[in-house]
Amino acid sequence: MADWRKQTTITEFLLLGFRELPDLQILLFLIFLVIYMATMSGNTLIVVLIVAHQHLHTPMYFFLGNLSCLETCYTTTILFQMLASLLTGDRTISVSGSITQLYFSGSLAGTEFCLLAAMSYDRYLAICKPLHYSTLMNTRFCLHLAAGSWLNGFLALTIFVLFLSQLIFCGPNEIDYFYYDPIPLIELS
Repeated sequence: MADWRKQTTITEFLLLGFRELPDLQILLFLIFLVIYMATMSGNTLIVVLIVAHQHLHTPMYFFLGNLSCLETCYTTTILFQMLASLLTGDRTISVSGSITQLYFSGSLAGTEFCLLAAMSYDRYLAICKPLHYSTLMNTRFCLHLAAGSWLNGFLALTIFVLFLSQLIFCGPNEIDYFYYDPIPLIELS
């Protein structure tokens, strides 16, 4: 049985996603860049419209604005590294960089789930309790739901990432994905 303390630890990972399509790297870069720009433009436009127009200052649009802001962050977290990798051909990322990317993408996904739950509760109140809606879903309560969603999304993944950061990676450093998923990282440890 080998002593694990004598093994060389890995300092970076190599993403293998899209490796079988070397001739299409520029085309894939352009496609993903267009998708990224459309997503950023659309979500930014939604937030600007909600902020600029007074009649959109309702709970439903408040939550849609939060969701659009979240989607710009989430898209940037995943696509930015992929675009850089497709453009430069450098598929490596440090262990701490991959854990950081995993933390933000996971936290934003958790926040999205919580925001969607808050939005469904808003719609439930609007449909099932229309006479009480304006008193139950006031500005303060909307802010609490949104802040709780963001806080819960980021705190929920903190413990998982702290445990993940304690793992020692000493085997192969290749991940057959184009972004960092927790399962391949755990398998590599």
